[in-house]
Amino acid sequence: MQQQLETGTEPCTTTDELLAELRRWRERADSQAREVDCRIAALATSPIPTVPRTTLANRYHAIAEEFGITQAEQLVCGMHVHVSTESDEEGVAVIDRVRPWLSVLVALAANSPYWQGTDTGYASFRSQLWRRWPSAGSPGPFGSPAAYDSLVQEMVDSGGVLDDGMIYFDVRLSRLYPTVELRVADVCPGVEVTTTIAALGRALVEQAAADWRADVPAPDVSPMTISLMTFRAGRSGLAGDLIHPLTRRPAPAADVVGSLLDHVREPLETYGDAGLVDDVVGSLLTDGTSADRQRRVAGEWMDLPAVVRDVVAVTAGD
Repeated sequence: MQQQLETGTEPCTTTDELLAELRRWRERADSQAREVDCRIAALATSPIPTVPRTTLANRYHAIAEEFGITQAEQLVCGMHVHVSTESDEEGVAVIDRVRPWLSVLVALAANSPYWQGTDTGYASFRSQLWRRWPSAGSPGPFGSPAAYDSLVQEMVDSGGVLDDGMIYFDVRLSRLYPTVELRVADVCPGVEVTTTIAALGRALVEQAAADWRADVPAPDVSPMTISLMTFRAGRSGLAGDLIHPLTRRPAPAADVVGSLLDHVREPLETYGDAGLVDDVVGSLLTDGTSADRQRRVAGEWMDLPAVVRDVVAVTAGD
């Protein structure tokens, strides 16, 4: 949409590098926005009513013509985390093993409670809007690159998507880079939370790759169960129960997040990310997500312009 601005960092190996990259790009974006009397706000959906305007490009207009209101209402901003892999075999093995844990990232990053001037009742309404695309979600497990490629080709051949750029899986092999791409999180106002989600994403990929090399089988979790897990995370964020990736039963959000941290503790320690992740996750569990902050700022009078002003300040690091 024309109201959106996308930034991408250079490849980073440390959280300090990523924090610096995020701050650099946000400062540059906000500086240029100010030149036309605008500001940037890292919002996953717009709290105030707005009319999304499709970007003036042939491909986007073709998508708009084919998908109607599904496309017309996609003024949503997500965060994609790329993590390098050594081969497609490793990439698909990672995809198969991280699937059950991605809903926890949805809950931690939740930043879209409002939509078109309304409190949706969700912590991440973006995650619900996005799943209206016919190619969104979490298929698999695949078992091999051949099975992954076969499904992608079948989807393209069906005409249900325009091209393989519309393969909107929660986690997919990148079309452009030697990476797996985790695509479930809302964009976050604070760079520390953003970096924490990225660090957890890398740790999940590293742990999954290690499990694959050790012949630990991928969990056999159905796409429908994954969908329910994602729905629950988007609905309540950290304010209620989540569906536990191991038991597939409701459990307090703090317990589920704790299990995620236990699951990826070794790679977090290896990369020196444990301190930042523990601090930020602890704050999220105590103070709430960005969605909770939006609701506190809005107050009982639903002061949504105040929400936007607050997110602008946090995005700019003020």
